[in-house]
Amino acid sequence: MKNLFHKTKKPVNHNTKLERKVKKGFRFYATAVLSMTLVLGMAVTAHAAGDPITVVNNLSDFIFGLIRAVGLILLGWGIVQVGLSLQSHDPSQRSNGFLTLAGGIVITFAKEILTLITG
Repeated sequence: MKNLFHKTKKPVNHNTKLERKVKKGFRFYATAVLSMTLVLGMAVTAHAAGDPITVVNNLSDFIFGLIRAVGLILLGWGIVQVGLSLQSHDPSQRSNGFLTLAGGIVITFAKEILTLITG
């Protein structure tokens, strides 16, 4: 007599060759994307200048550009935190949001602040 209450699971039949091909294809795709990202990301044109001061100024402008980008990211994150804190009525999150917002503003305008300080 057949047991109606005990169901046996049928064995799952995986096609292992297909799985290996898919994994190998994904690895190839991920490697190709990473390689192209690295090649295109690190291909920076270097312009030689005759004056060393020009080189230092260009490097300074580049570094301050990176700092400004980080400041803008922090500024955006601070705005998001303040918005979320206003929605959830959380005072500690609101203070963290305003601190992040203020830090983002200071970092974004770091070059201008340093220029004002040094004259």
